[in-house]
Amino acid sequence: MPLLVMKFGGTSVADLARIANAAEKVRREVERGYDVIVIVSAMAGKTNELVGWVEQTSPFFDAREYDAVVSSGENVTAGLMALRLQEMGIPARSWQGWQVPLLTTSAHSAARIEEIPRANIDRKFAEGMKVAVVAGFQGVSREGRITTLGRGGSDTTAVAFAAAFDAERCDIYTDVDGVYTTDPRIESKARKLDRIAYEEMLELASLGAKVLQTRSVELAMRYKVKLRVLSSFEDNDETSGTLVCAEEDIVESKVVAGVAYSRDEAKMTLISVADRPGIAAAIFGPLAEAGVNVDMIVQNIAEEGRTDVTFSCPVGQVKHAERAVMAAREKGTIQFSELVADTDVAKVSVVGIGMRSHAGVAARMFSALAAEGINIKVITTSEIKISVLIDRKYMELAVQALHDAFELDKAA
Repeated sequence: MPLLVMKFGGTSVADLARIANAAEKVRREVERGYDVIVIVSAMAGKTNELVGWVEQTSPFFDAREYDAVVSSGENVTAGLMALRLQEMGIPARSWQGWQVPLLTTSAHSAARIEEIPRANIDRKFAEGMKVAVVAGFQGVSREGRITTLGRGGSDTTAVAFAAAFDAERCDIYTDVDGVYTTDPRIESKARKLDRIAYEEMLELASLGAKVLQTRSVELAMRYKVKLRVLSSFEDNDETSGTLVCAEEDIVESKVVAGVAYSRDEAKMTLISVADRPGIAAAIFGPLAEAGVNVDMIVQNIAEEGRTDVTFSCPVGQVKHAERAVMAAREKGTIQFSELVADTDVAKVSVVGIGMRSHAGVAARMFSALAAEGINIKVITTSEIKISVLIDRKYMELAVQALHDAFELDKAA
């Protein structure tokens, strides 16, 4: 039988009524002739509640026990979904990560999937099971301990199962009806995309779009898993949602596919750094060790052996970055006169595979921002994206201006 993977996020299974609604969507796919693997998240808010219980019980908690607790939310959803399907007359059973088994590394709360053996689930399908309801976000280490995959890990679970079982498609059900050209809450003219390339979706996810978890898109691109993002609160057909697929599966696309933003950014500048071989490693090595997620990096042209180095990071990591850099200066590994942090900036990016073959994208972007009086603090580019740091108060205006400049409200 053809196989389909269906993933339901926390808002889609927030209560018994929504679990019943999701089960009805599964039933329709079974009636179309599919065997189905359903991946479920915990009910909305449940994981946060479990995390809070752990932190209240043990501020310096054992990460292994943390995973044992926070993974339990998905177990509840999986059992309830299987029960609901059984009540509808569909042969279904729930699977926890260790029962599959979904084998992972031992990095608790941030584990990576290593292997998903098919034998146990395939045997149950052969015996007449039509739906395997799998608890997302969790697995088991080689040492036999429960592990979790980090926030958004159920998306990664779904794509990994689709790859392991050669699924026809992986449907991600969420509270939005697809991938938009930008956030509709900021730009009312945002348009839902019928299709988007893996690379574009990966860039948008990493640049602030919240629709899909970045690791799930990486996996889908690597194993050529077709992803479909669609709403769990609407009646859907084969044309619903947005299909995330290979570039060659998109007949025609615009130069820019979408505008992404990240509100909580910070810009940090080391002033008058000694310009010598190895200075970049001396700066960014300690930052990496401190867990600082450095994004944009700019180094000025050196004058008289000194230069300025600017980088961006999440605003919540500024204190860690300051501590790491100042400690490196005290050790004598780097020399600079001053560290300046600007915590009131935002990152705005345009993304599109068409940028590879079209000139003038940067000029149009910068002209649109200039026309609105928006000053650019930092610029970085790649083959399919251009990102800028700007004052946070202009972020929404910048998103709207760029959406208009590239006419993203119009189809290709």
